[in-house]
Amino acid sequence: MDFRFMGFDGDMIQTIQHMLEFAEESEKPANAPSRTYVRDAKAMANTPADVKEYPNSYVFIVDMPGVKPGDIKVQVEDNTLLISGERKREEKEGAKYVRMERRVGKFMRKFPLPENANPEAITAVYQDGVLTVTVEKLPPPEPKKSKNIEVKIA
Repeated sequence: MDFRFMGFDGDMIQTIQHMLEFAEESEKPANAPSRTYVRDAKAMANTPADVKEYPNSYVFIVDMPGVKPGDIKVQVEDNTLLISGERKREEKEGAKYVRMERRVGKFMRKFPLPENANPEAITAVYQDGVLTVTVEKLPPPEPKKSKNIEVKIA
């Protein structure tokens, strides 16, 4: 919108235009994703993982170079395995980044566990920048034995 014809000066025009643009940006639809959802989605997309199934277990392998074991969290919530943590930037006095390609910040992955996963038997091992989480399988249910019923004469 051009306000010059109304006698406003250039600074006033820029301020009004900025206010109008900000109002348009702040009017997001009610079903727009929240900032937290977008942050979590990016963290999940940037954390590659492999999942293997063995006869007695499921194994989740996540590369986490440069992450300290204390910065990693492994949880089970509602039959979902949640692996999260944070890779922190190392700041040294007198050094400045010329190029920065390694990702820093929070990371997270969620894996729905199969019905036969045992959430009580989970181990996590971190070695050489790789986290390996092993979820044991529940033993298969025993097959039902047939039962013979004696037929009586009435």
